[in-house]
Amino acid sequence: MSAYSWMKSLAARTEGHRERIFAAEEFLWKHPATGYREWKASEYLAARFKEMGYVPRLAGDIPGFYADLDTGRPGPRVALLGELDSVLCASHPEADPDTGAVHACGHHAQCAALLGAAATLREPEFTDMLCGSVRFMAVPAEELLELSYREELRQRGVIGYFGGKVEFLRRGYFEGVGMALLLHVGGPAGTLKFKAGNNGCILKNVRITGRAAHAGGAPHEGINALYAANLGLAAINALRETFRERDHIRVHPILTQAGRAVNVIPDQVTLESYVRGATLEAFSRENGRVNRALAGAAAALGARIAISDRPGYMPLKNDPELGAAVRGVAEALCGPDKVVLSPEWDTGCTDMGDLSCVMPVVQPSIGGAQGQGHGDDYRIVDRESACVLAAKILAASAVALLSDGGARAQQIIERGNTPFATTEDYFRAIDALALDCEAVQYNDDGTATLAWQNPGLRRNDKKEGNC
Repeated sequence: MSAYSWMKSLAARTEGHRERIFAAEEFLWKHPATGYREWKASEYLAARFKEMGYVPRLAGDIPGFYADLDTGRPGPRVALLGELDSVLCASHPEADPDTGAVHACGHHAQCAALLGAAATLREPEFTDMLCGSVRFMAVPAEELLELSYREELRQRGVIGYFGGKVEFLRRGYFEGVGMALLLHVGGPAGTLKFKAGNNGCILKNVRITGRAAHAGGAPHEGINALYAANLGLAAINALRETFRERDHIRVHPILTQAGRAVNVIPDQVTLESYVRGATLEAFSRENGRVNRALAGAAAALGARIAISDRPGYMPLKNDPELGAAVRGVAEALCGPDKVVLSPEWDTGCTDMGDLSCVMPVVQPSIGGAQGQGHGDDYRIVDRESACVLAAKILAASAVALLSDGGARAQQIIERGNTPFATTEDYFRAIDALALDCEAVQYNDDGTATLAWQNPGLRRNDKKEGNC
């Protein structure tokens, strides 16, 4: 405990910023917005950082910013993160009545905690203990929603990638960052839970085109795109028993357009989906099989199908060394019995996984919420835990990593074992996931040709299709 002789003072200083923290939590809860639409949240937080003497670097054409606490002394750069966006859950009693947006994910509490940590570390007592710098990052678009909207932004050149952290990485906002820490919100108050990691995923937009006809008078003249979609979904379901349990595959399509008039054979159907898995190899392999199922179903009914795949998120592997450092801080603040190290694998996805491809990261869960994440009963029930305690852990982790000349942070960086040696290697890997494919070609000789996968993902399996 003597190693953390400063901890009691840090906790007290953070508690002194309680009003600032709670005001942010309340404002953000009342102003939810989905990814790349979080302008109110971004402007509010940037203004609060300015009030504390920080100089936020705004992303500009998208919400979000970062602000540095630079000690002027050589040493590593540690990133502390908060996510700006909400989910969509119109049935939540406090959802925005116009958009259905609500922070049933706890991101508003993350950002309130980030603000509290920035306020604490700004005080000379703690700044003087640090070397290097702390980069506070308010990042947009962690929840992978509204895929068509994000594709529109990509087509316009506003973004290159759907996830906010991936986009920030593309823009160079993580330049010089040696490691990153974010606290998710979930579980019993006063606890901090560490999991092994999270799934990664590919994102899918699919358009099935049939031929309209009078549904009662001449259905034989139509090609029912909705039936083709239903057949494709049934084929995907038939694949499920072949998914290996260790791969943690999850496929969950939704129809976003499925016909407009009951007396017209549907000629345009669109669907969105993820294909999730524990490894890049697993989810890219199963994504090819999902595409084959959809293409085969369209061909069975004579429909056309355009498949658009985009890189979603890479699997998250929490760094054990960084995790140990944060656990030590949390045990000093909460008590050892409140810190849980679980072997559980989370089948959800996060773009913290993409950061884990190029730097040590950790994303534990801080308690203080109840209800089902992304559900209509989710809410923060203990702000002391979800916001104030979280701010203490963030700030104290930065001190533990960057005090004593940054020895702990430097050790973590040197021992870090990331999947890719460089950011460029990482981007080459995820760019290979992208696909724009007319998956069924009808030939003049009465045959059809199916194509369903990017040639770059074929590897050595000669039975797999390609575009």
